[in-house]
Amino acid sequence: MFISNWLAFVFAASIILIIPGPTIILVISLALSHGRRSVSPLVAGVVCGDLTAMTFSLAGLGALLAASAHLFLVFKWLGALYLIYLGVRLWRAKAAVQELAVGEVRCSAGALFKSSYIVTALNPKSIAFFVAFFPQFIRAGESAAPQFLLLGTTFLLLAMVNATLYALFAGQLREAISDSTIRRWLNRCGGSALIGAGIFTAGLRHAA
Repeated sequence: MFISNWLAFVFAASIILIIPGPTIILVISLALSHGRRSVSPLVAGVVCGDLTAMTFSLAGLGALLAASAHLFLVFKWLGALYLIYLGVRLWRAKAAVQELAVGEVRCSAGALFKSSYIVTALNPKSIAFFVAFFPQFIRAGESAAPQFLLLGTTFLLLAMVNATLYALFAGQLREAISDSTIRRWLNRCGGSALIGAGIFTAGLRHAA
């Protein structure tokens, strides 16, 4: 693979990742709710979710989703309902300082990881995206496997950096706010964003 192909991929992937989608909305919302302690598990969930979606895509599920409207519908509604469920939970979360400490125990690192992993891995657009996006940067006449490995690794690193920056910003904003009323409204704004992302996901159309 020529360096020009790789640089073009880095540029295109970075632009795509910077634009907030359901995964980044989730990361921002949960980081606002749980602070900097949530950054590592959220980012780990995003990377593992992207790896799962990428693996499914390259294994043929991406092409299957692109061809099957029914399968696309199943993945779409699973992801949408889960986002709405998380949004409702976050909207109802208590934010008083003494209640927050209890809430942090309930929402463990594992729960944060699971949330970002499920939303990222179940996004049908992401799974279909990889099978359509990666081949654009594969150089014909060369072995495809090493090129896919390089592009996949690059994408995961870029996704990790992107999610980390969003989560750190939201987490630090949360830590800087001590007023419980403001924290409660941050929870509600984040919950509303997740519900909106779920509704948006539910409205995704299968490519004809």
